[in-house]
Amino acid sequence: MTGHLAYAMGSPCPTLVLDAGRLPRDEAALLAHLARARGHLVSAGGANVLKIALIEPSAHPMFDLDYRFVQTLPGVPDRFDLHGSCGHSILSAVLAASRSGMLPRLVPKARIRVRVLNNGDGVVCEVDRVERDGAGFTISFVQQPPAPFGDLLPDGRTRTVLRTGGDRTEVSLVSGANAYAFVDARRLGVPDQEALFTAGDELLGRLESLRGAAADRLGRPRGGAFPKIAAVLPAAEEGIAARAVTVPGWHPSIALTGLVCLGTAVRIPGTVPWRIARENGTGAGRVEVVTPGGRTAVTAVTSVSGTADGGGALLWATVARKDVTYQGSIALTSLDNLRFEEVAPCLALSEAA
Repeated sequence: MTGHLAYAMGSPCPTLVLDAGRLPRDEAALLAHLARARGHLVSAGGANVLKIALIEPSAHPMFDLDYRFVQTLPGVPDRFDLHGSCGHSILSAVLAASRSGMLPRLVPKARIRVRVLNNGDGVVCEVDRVERDGAGFTISFVQQPPAPFGDLLPDGRTRTVLRTGGDRTEVSLVSGANAYAFVDARRLGVPDQEALFTAGDELLGRLESLRGAAADRLGRPRGGAFPKIAAVLPAAEEGIAARAVTVPGWHPSIALTGLVCLGTAVRIPGTVPWRIARENGTGAGRVEVVTPGGRTAVTAVTSVSGTADGGGALLWATVARKDVTYQGSIALTSLDNLRFEEVAPCLALSEAA
């Protein structure tokens, strides 16, 4: 079986893209085969590749590609979390699908519609440009039908107090593309953007403890990858400064789904990001976000500004200028013994003859 590797700028690692149609449908069998693929990848020097995208042509008439995200949780043995999504991996999957022939060749202004099987999201990837080894995209997470603000608050409120040890910390739990806990970094003793971006293991440990408490609140396993967490505060100049945690440590920038979720949270009155955005005049339309990896932006479009108790709804959220590089293919010989559904009957007839 052949896997494809692609890297979206801003991601902590490349994504291994596999043809879902050539893998078992049963989840236990699927995870066993992914463990074998992961072992092969590690032996080939790819231990840093912790993201897997499973793709196939969509069975839904409104979409081009069905996508399922798998987050590797490194350990002995490796474990996997299938409860969330990854925007960087979606773009990597689209590029790999075009290179493998699953999708037509990408051209500028083409729109690839992706159905995220993990959470039901609909994602539109518009091609801005195509280069020899990659492509540039604008990506939109589209809500069909529009998502009321109340449905984007998995704890049912705009702010929640989490207990970690003897501390009580206010966060906002928001679900947009992925579930996130957003905390005002100043509540953790971090005064400004510079201090946030240079903080080390002490802040990382506090955020990981808060993430565990958020997982408890949402009924998720503490040892999984979701929900995510990010510390935010007003940027030194325009926008919001954010520092996020990923598997297994600090994110080099912020997850694309985290950017979408942050932009969504800014539009929901009463959340931590909503309050921070208004400290420096951010909030309506395009939101500038500064991370240790640079500056980016997100635009969340809502039906009305509304209130968190039902007045507004999210229509879509868009992030532009996302570059993806195709890194090549890898022969996963550990999966060569798989008999794919479409050829197994033919093989059986051949062997009987």
